Parts: sequence; C-alpha cells; structure tokens
Amino acid sequence: MTTSAAPGRPPALRWVLALTAVAGLIVALDQLVVATALNTIRQDLGASMAELEWTVNAFGLGFAALLIPAAEFGDRIGRKRAYLSGLLLFAAASAACALAPTTGVLIAARAVQGAAAALLSPAALALLTEATPPRQRGAVMGVYAAVMGLAVVGGPLVGGAVAEGLAWQWIFWINVPVIAVVVPIARSVLTEHTGRPAAPDVLGIVLAAGSMFALVWALVRSGSAGWDSAEVLGTLVAGLVTLAAFAVRQATAEHPMLPTRLLRQSAFAAGNLSTLLLTASLFGTVFFLAQYLQVALGHSPLGAGLRFLPWTATLFFVAPVAGRLQDRIGPRTLICAGLFLQGAGMLWIGVNAHQHQGYGASVAALVLSGVGTSMAMPAQQTAVMTAVPPALMGKAAGMFNTVRQLGGALGIAVMAAVFGSVGGEDSPLAFADGFSGAMIVGAALAFTGAACGLLAPGRPRPAAPLGDGADRPVQEELGAH
Repeated sequence: MTTSAAPGRPPALRWVLALTAVAGLIVALDQLVVATALNTIRQDLGASMAELEWTVNAFGLGFAALLIPAAEFGDRIGRKRAYLSGLLLFAAASAACALAPTTGVLIAARAVQGAAAALLSPAALALLTEATPPRQRGAVMGVYAAVMGLAVVGGPLVGGAVAEGLAWQWIFWINVPVIAVVVPIARSVLTEHTGRPAAPDVLGIVLAAGSMFALVWALVRSGSAGWDSAEVLGTLVAGLVTLAAFAVRQATAEHPMLPTRLLRQSAFAAGNLSTLLLTASLFGTVFFLAQYLQVALGHSPLGAGLRFLPWTATLFFVAPVAGRLQDRIGPRTLICAGLFLQGAGMLWIGVNAHQHQGYGASVAALVLSGVGTSMAMPAQQTAVMTAVPPALMGKAAGMFNTVRQLGGALGIAVMAAVFGSVGGEDSPLAFADGFSGAMIVGAALAFTGAACGLLAPGRPRPAAPLGDGADRPVQEELGAH
C-alpha cells in the first residue's frame, strides 16, 4: 500500500499542527471534562450513580471499540475526509449531549462522541506526521503532546469552572462554534492522503471492534460489579479470545488492517507498551486526584481544578522543549527518564497522602511528575509514528490511540481496586488512605513503563550530507512532501 496526495502545494506545517492540535484538544478534553460536573448533572437530570458512571464511560467505550476500524476506514476514504467527517459528527453529538433531556439520551450521545473521536483522532495524527519533515518530528510532536497533556490534566479545571460559573450543558456547547471555525479552514488548507484501495477485511473489523468493546467493558465495570463477577470475567475472557482471533486474522489476511510485522519493530512496540503504562498511571491519577482534593482536602470543584495547574503548566512548557531535544538524543532516554520522574512524583504524592499532609506538601511532586510526563509523551508518539511508512500511518495512529484508551481504562480499574482494598469513601481519612495506595500503584505502572522504554531507539545516526542521494529513500519511505 502506498500513499497518494491530492495535487497542489503542500500545506504550511504550522497550519496542519494548529488544525490537528485543536481537534486533538477537543477530543482529549471531552474525555475528562465531565468528571467535575457530575454532581450538577445528577441534580439536573436526576441521574443515579450508575448512570453517572456511564456518562463518563460511554465516550471511552465508543472511542476504544472503533479506533482500529475507523483508522482503516480513514485510510480508504482519505484522511482529510475522515478528519472533517469526524469533526462534523463530533459537533452534532456535542449538541445532542447539551440538549439531552434524560441521562439515557446523554449516555447515547456520549457514545456517538466517542465514535466520532475514533474517526477523527488517527486521521489527525496521520495528517500531522505526513506533513512534518523527519528531522522536525520530535519538536512538532512535542507541541502536539503538550496540547494533549494540557487537555487531559486541564479537564477537571474546565469542568469545575463551567459547572460553577455557567451550566453543565456548556461543556458540550463550546465544541460547536470551535468546530464551525475549524472545518472551513481545514477544507481549504489540508491536502488529501489515501491508501491504495483493497478489499475490506470485514471479519478483521468485527474482531477488532468486538475485542476492544469487551475488554474496555470489563475494565470499566470491574469497580462496581467486581473482578470476580460473571459479567466482568465473561467479558474479559471474551475480549482476550476475540483479540487472539484478531491477531491470527491479521497474520493470515491478504490485506491486514494491522500488519503483524509492525509489532516486531522495537520502536513501535516500545512506544505502544510505554504509552499503555503512562496513560494507565496518568488517567488513574487524574481520576483519583480530582476526588482526593475535594473529598479529603475539602476543596470545591473549581478549587480542585486550579490545584492541577502545577502539573498542567509543566506539561505545557516542557513538552515542546523535550520534543526538540528528542531530535538530537532519540526517544529512549526521554521515555525512560520521563516515566521514571512521573513515577517518582506519584510515589511522593502517595507518601504525603499516607501521612495526611496538605496540598502544599505535594506541589513539588506534581511539578516533578508533570516534567516526566511531558518528556515521555512526545517521544512515544514519535517512536510509533516514525516506525511505519506513510501508507501505514493511519493504522499506526489508530493502534496508538487504542492503546491509550485501554491504558486509561486499565489504570482507573486497577487503581480503583487498590483504593477499595486499603481505604474507602467513609471519611476523609479513609479516602486519603485509599488514595495513597492507588498512587503507589500508579507509580509502579510508570516505573514499569520506564523499563519498556529501553526497547526504544537511542541517539539517531548523523544525517548524510545533502545532495549525495542518501536522503531520497528516507524521504520516499517517510512520505516527505
């Protein structure tokens, strides 16, 4: 499969970065922005706790289940077309969320939001990678990762501010005018890239969607139903069996959705494995830290969101610098050192919570963790996306985003199990004890991710002199414009 682009002048990189980063920001923000607005939604719609849980989980379920099939679909119809279609569907689903008269409608609209995000995210990341010259990818991915990290950590802040200052519906309404501005600009600026047509692997699509749906369902239901329940065990086993069947199908299909040879590349494997563990640690921490600040330390939703700022600001400023540094030293050092610092910061926060210290004692730990996260994220994205030729970038982006979703669900599920075993919600002190245990597990996940980073490439080889023809195969392989 090869990549073909629409004729015409390539778009300016700054425009491609801005357009794809805005799209990624919208998707990442909507994953967590609802967390600090749940109490307002409960009061307005009369929602039960189970319904509130699905208000959060429906997005991730639709997102994870459809990412790999949606990336395949985007390669067929064109990544620009998939990007624009995903934006329009996301705007329509956001309006449906804001207008929802019941929690049932809200949950359904959130699932459609997740499906739109699955179409949009891999197309955006593939478009950005294709538009970036190989020697600039570290710096560009650093900016992109900073925006994504800012959205993940800033979600509780935005949700708390909107819930207290306006109304919960504005969490979703705000997407509509932003997308209305982005779509016409993207239509005129972006160029189209598609893969060579091939017969669709219908069985592979069904197996990919089914396995991701079952695995994420088991993870998000493990907290309320219990790991030993028939529902969780049944869906977990079904997901693993279906995933194995998908792997067999990809190894034997004439036109696989995800060529198995990619998994044998150390850069691709290291980027995805370390991303799984980084997002498990990160999402689990965000989920519990927002509650810890309110339940154990007594802050309001907005006050809790503001106390994320040491983490948020660090991500925003450090990731671009780390991305530029990666172009000189390679991704291995940044992934390993970054995840180690992330784990050290989380371990520090866990110890402080165990000793029942206040927020001030953990500010430095938040900064340390933020520095580590912002070092690792751009290096992971670059390791994955530069390990594949242009024709496979959509598929690589789909798998990368699927791994992130699985990591987030895994981290929350595992940390929730530890939280319930060593603490609880009966009192602020009990919550602090549970939070401490969860943070120690989050640190262990990050340290394991640092070890996986050892598989990533080290310092890049010196570039050959221009004009001797050495750059031509690289440019052809990486799809340089």
